[in-house]
Amino acid sequence: MSLVPNGPLTGLRIVELAGIGPGPFAAMLLADMGADVIRVERPSSSGSVILPDADPLRRSRPSVTIDLRSPRGIATVLDLIAQADVLIEGFRPGVTESMGLGPQDCWNRNPRLIYGRMTGWGQDGPLSSVAGHDISYIAITGALHAMGRSGEAPAVPLNLVGDFGGGSLYLVMGILAAVYESQRSGTGQIVDAAIVDGAASLTTILHGLMGSGQWRDERGVNLLDTGMPWYDVYETADGGHVAVGALEQKFYDTFIRTLGISDVADRSDPSQWPRLRQQIAAVFATKGRDEWAAIFNGSDACVAPVLGLLEAPHHPHLQHRATFVDIDGVRQPAPAPRFSRTPSSVQKPPRPSGTETRKTLERWSIDDVDALISDGVAIETH
Repeated sequence: MSLVPNGPLTGLRIVELAGIGPGPFAAMLLADMGADVIRVERPSSSGSVILPDADPLRRSRPSVTIDLRSPRGIATVLDLIAQADVLIEGFRPGVTESMGLGPQDCWNRNPRLIYGRMTGWGQDGPLSSVAGHDISYIAITGALHAMGRSGEAPAVPLNLVGDFGGGSLYLVMGILAAVYESQRSGTGQIVDAAIVDGAASLTTILHGLMGSGQWRDERGVNLLDTGMPWYDVYETADGGHVAVGALEQKFYDTFIRTLGISDVADRSDPSQWPRLRQQIAAVFATKGRDEWAAIFNGSDACVAPVLGLLEAPHHPHLQHRATFVDIDGVRQPAPAPRFSRTPSSVQKPPRPSGTETRKTLERWSIDDVDALISDGVAIETH
């Protein structure tokens, strides 16, 4: 674990107004890459259902607790913003404006500030002020409709596609692009990262396939949605599962040869696919998951065991790459992506709100920290 911030974003200063889900994940990614991020929290609001000192989304950055209902609290946050390159907020549209922390309020102090806004519906539109969650956002983009098996309800992909894929990653991309532009223009701007926009963007390839007549707008009948027997998940003898992704003909040939099916059904004839699926399923049902993993290990058949969250860190490939790390006894994914010269790292473990308020405000040269704490504007906890 790094004692001195390192990574390609070292020197970038970010103020994060604490929220839940995609905003904190975006801040974590930026902090892992070396950005100096301060998480500003309100009293008695951790922003997470996970214990604060065990929440990976809080890692790599300190938090300060400030009373945002107090004019002096808002003034303190503006003092931080005056020194920052980026602000991240995830409130409903209009909330930060009502607090005195809207874009113009911040630009009055720091005209080059990048103002990153993370919402589900976006800053405008008929639904912009309506509550929602990941499942709501991916539902209207077509993404949820496309996931699942034929004849079954859509399969909910946790909150990975909307919150973190269409939300956090697009916010990070937008912030970095805006920072690059501001270095030339000297002027800040708003990054409006809406999960509906990002989730729709993630379906780009599906729209391309539909436009070329290679995708039907229904579940479980297409190339990548379990419609093809050679791109699906199969149960093994011990109740485990293996994932098969033998799309290309040469990989498929290796798959069938290794599986050992004789008199295999014709892959080129869709009418034979039900029979082919039955053949594949019957063979996989004769051995356990790990037996099949050993049989296919190192081959180009594109077969992998389906591992649980507790099992994944022990896979030899992921162990070799140190894809998971232990931070204060909490197993979690390591920073990604990787850099050859300025590697990212978990800069520090997560800590409960307010435990670093004093030293963080002092490090950012905020005046009268003692008075802010004694007057309850900033809260220091132990």
